Amino acid sequence: MSRSAHPAGPRHADVVPEGHYSAPPADLNALDTKVWAHTVGRDVDGVVTVGGIDVKRLAEEFGTPAYILDEEDFRIRARAWRTAFGHDADVFYAGKAFLSRAVVRWLHEEGLNLDVCSGGELATALLAGMPAERIAFHGNNKSAEEIERAVRAGVGRIVLDSFQEIVRVAHLAQSLGKRQQVQIRVTVGVEAHTHEFIATAHEDQKFGIPLAGGQAAEAVRRALQLDGLEVIGIHSHIGSQIFDMSGFEVAAHRVVGLLKDIRDEHGVELPEIDLGGGLGIAYTSDDDPREPHEIAKALTEIVSRACDAARLRTPRISVEPGRAIVGPTAFTLYEVGTVKPLDGLRTYVSVDGGMSDNIRTALYDAEYSVALVSRTSGAAPMLCRVVGKHCESGDIVVKDAFLPADLAPGDLIAVPATGAYCRSMASNYNHVLRPPVVAVRDGEARVIVRRETEEDLLRLDVG
Repeated sequence: MSRSAHPAGPRHADVVPEGHYSAPPADLNALDTKVWAHTVGRDVDGVVTVGGIDVKRLAEEFGTPAYILDEEDFRIRARAWRTAFGHDADVFYAGKAFLSRAVVRWLHEEGLNLDVCSGGELATALLAGMPAERIAFHGNNKSAEEIERAVRAGVGRIVLDSFQEIVRVAHLAQSLGKRQQVQIRVTVGVEAHTHEFIATAHEDQKFGIPLAGGQAAEAVRRALQLDGLEVIGIHSHIGSQIFDMSGFEVAAHRVVGLLKDIRDEHGVELPEIDLGGGLGIAYTSDDDPREPHEIAKALTEIVSRACDAARLRTPRISVEPGRAIVGPTAFTLYEVGTVKPLDGLRTYVSVDGGMSDNIRTALYDAEYSVALVSRTSGAAPMLCRVVGKHCESGDIVVKDAFLPADLAPGDLIAVPATGAYCRSMASNYNHVLRPPVVAVRDGEARVIVRRETEEDLLRLDVG
């Protein structure tokens, strides 16, 4: 069907259901720089380009769906975090956001450290050449095998998450003739303004040891007595996709209070404090994230004031931005399949991916932007819901957005800010193949994580 013959969906003036959307933008062809990587723009023909390459070429060469990652943008953001905190603090990229050997190499070259939380992430980091002393190992239920591998490799720190883990790590380190540097992860009772499932500092959750009731103090007490451990600091993480710094201020005050109690009881001033990550990014034009230099200034001032009040030396600060670095660097490129107008409601736009490559909308009720990227259009806006190809009514990529009313099968659309968690959380639901990650820079594109094949799927099916 030609575009001119395509039946238009309901315009924004029609009756529409309640939803998380604003009025349509004045220009559907404009790209909001807040949600796209630095090198993204439109060429003279109206086709979106990234790193000097247009999306039509990328779709033809690598297929769709595909995660398109702007390497230059990644490096710029990593460098901005490193520069903002300077040499008196440590920046640990949170590998859970997205990890590959190429990403590890970029981090190494840009001077960042790496936080991992599984044996697989640790294996990737070591294989790609990240020095073990620049790796932190997280997780609420590390296996004995994972701990042993981390200790043998010489990771810079293991973040202890329970009383059992204190003993487990100490025993394994001592049996290997090593003294492992560790931090104690504490939950400080601060619930950040975020989704319930990604709020990680209130007491009723699986991470960390509660500060309340003296449990965190007891954990430190036990760890300091074990020969296999060197306690270097306290770790706190209050949530994800956070824009308000007030939660960090409360958390820092409580952590510093624990440091003071440790000093008073044991005569030891622990040299490090890790405030975790969780800093938000712009998924839509309504989001307003802070710049790294603003965050660094705010966090260092918060910790310094709290330490001055407690008459403590200011410890070395660590932060763990993952989403804040990789999230904005990538977009997911889709081809439009069916376009289904529902009179008086909205138009359903089905793409060749879905919840298998971006589960966050279904899991967290996350909001995203979307744009027509293979051409420009002068058509009126129509209210759309971008959905996937999976056998689930909740298979939604973008809940409510405006796209041109002449959108047709074969058009390319892109969802920005999908660099974090989308590939990491991707699945093979309905035996759909996970998309590739394609890095672009200076007019060149290369696959850094290849597309899965049916052979990959069938190779695991040994029954």
